[in-house]
Amino acid sequence: MGDNGQVNHWNAPVAAAPLDAEVAVPGSKSLTNRALVLAALAEGPSRLTGALRSRDTDLMIAALQALGARIEGPDGPLAADDTELVITPGELRGAHIDCGLAGTVMRFVPPLAALATGTSTFDGDPAARTRPQSTVLDALRALGAGIQGDSLPFTVTGTGRLKGGRVEMDASASSQFISGMLLSAARFDEGVEVVHTAPTPVPSGPHVEMTLEMLREAGVTVEQPTGSSWRVAPGPISAVDRVIEPDLSNATPFLAAAAVTGGTVRVPHWPSTTTQPGDAIRDILQSMGATVTLEPADDGAGERADLAGYGTLVVVGPERLSPVEMDLSAIGELTPTVAALCALADGPSRLTGIAHLRGHETDRLAALAAELGAVGCGVTELDDGLQITPAPLRGAPWRAYADHRMATAGAIIGLATAGVEVDDIDSTSKTMPGFTRMWSDMLAGRG
Repeated sequence: MGDNGQVNHWNAPVAAAPLDAEVAVPGSKSLTNRALVLAALAEGPSRLTGALRSRDTDLMIAALQALGARIEGPDGPLAADDTELVITPGELRGAHIDCGLAGTVMRFVPPLAALATGTSTFDGDPAARTRPQSTVLDALRALGAGIQGDSLPFTVTGTGRLKGGRVEMDASASSQFISGMLLSAARFDEGVEVVHTAPTPVPSGPHVEMTLEMLREAGVTVEQPTGSSWRVAPGPISAVDRVIEPDLSNATPFLAAAAVTGGTVRVPHWPSTTTQPGDAIRDILQSMGATVTLEPADDGAGERADLAGYGTLVVVGPERLSPVEMDLSAIGELTPTVAALCALADGPSRLTGIAHLRGHETDRLAALAAELGAVGCGVTELDDGLQITPAPLRGAPWRAYADHRMATAGAIIGLATAGVEVDDIDSTSKTMPGFTRMWSDMLAGRG
C-alpha cells in the first residue's frame, strides 16, 4: 500500500518491442535476514555489504534492535538507504516484535526471544495471522521455552537461556521452521537436533542448505545425520563480514521479461555458485526455449565486478515459449513467475510439488488460478500444483493479495496483454522497493 494506506493500482505496461536492457538487482532477502540473525548472536561486531533494504529486512532489523542488538550504517546511525550494516550484539531482552507479513521474522526471531530475558510479544499484518506458525512455537515449547499462543499474536517469555536438545517437527508447510531453529541453536545449552517427521521432504530444501552453509561460515558445527534431521552443536557463533549476493528470486521477473518479449536482459553480479533457489531460473528458462549464458564479469561493470565468482547473466528470449512439466517443490517461490510464463507458452504446462504455497503470503495456488483465469488463461488447481492451458489473454484487474510475487506475476502478464491493472503494486516493497521504476527502466532500455 502507499504511504496514505490506499491500495496503489498500476497499469502494467505492454512491451512494444523486444527488450534490450541491463537490470541491477538489490541484495538477497534470504541471505540478508539470515546474516542479520547470526550477527545478532555472534561474539563480536559483523559487517554486511550489499544488504537488501526492504520492508522484510527492515522489520528484521527493527526486531533485532528491539531485542538488544545495535545495527548502524557505515558512518553511524542507520539511514533508510544504508546497504552496508554494522551489527553489534547486545544482551537480549524482551520486546515487541512487528512481523509485518515476513515469514522470516515470524519464524526466525522467536528462538532469539526464547534466549532473551523477559517477555516478547509478536504480531503482524492481518494476513500474517493466518500463516502457519505453530510448528516453531510447539518446538520451542518442547525445548522449555515459555510460549503463549499458536499463531500471531503470540508471546515468548525467556529466562536468558534455553536448554535445547532433540525436537521433532512437521515442517511440511515451510522450510523456515527448520532454518529458524537451526540459526539460534548454537546458543542453546545443548544445541539442537531437529527431526522432520513428515514422510515428504521439507519444501524449499535449498533454503535449508543456505542456512547450513551460513552457520558453518560462522564456525558453528552442523551435521545432517539423515535427509530429514539436522544437528547443531552448542558453541560460539563467530562474527563474519559478508558480501550479500543479489536476490536471484527477485531477478526472475526481469529475466522472464526477456523470455516473454523475445528480447535480451542482462543481470550483473550473478554468482557462478550459490545456495539461492532463484538460480534455478537458468534451467527453467532454457527448458522453455530461452538462451541463457553467464558471461565473465567486465572490469568496468561496477564496484563488485572484481569479486571472484560473479558474472553477468544474459537471457535471450525465444520466438515462442515452450510448455513445461515441472516439480517445483524445492523452488516454490519461483512459481508465480513460472506460472506467468506458462500462461504465455504455446502449449499446456503442469507445475507440481507446491501444495505448501497455500500457506505463503496468500494461498498462491488459488490466487494464481483466479488471476490467470481472470485474464482468460485456462487453469486447473491440482492438489499440489497447477495445470495451465494457454488461451488468448485479455486485459483485466489483477489482484496482488498483498503478495509481492503475485504483483510481479501480473507485471509479466502485462508485458504481452494490454489492460492488466495490478492492484497494490506497492506490495513489491516487501522485498524489492522501487520495482515499478526498475520495470519502466527495463522497458526503456535504461541500465
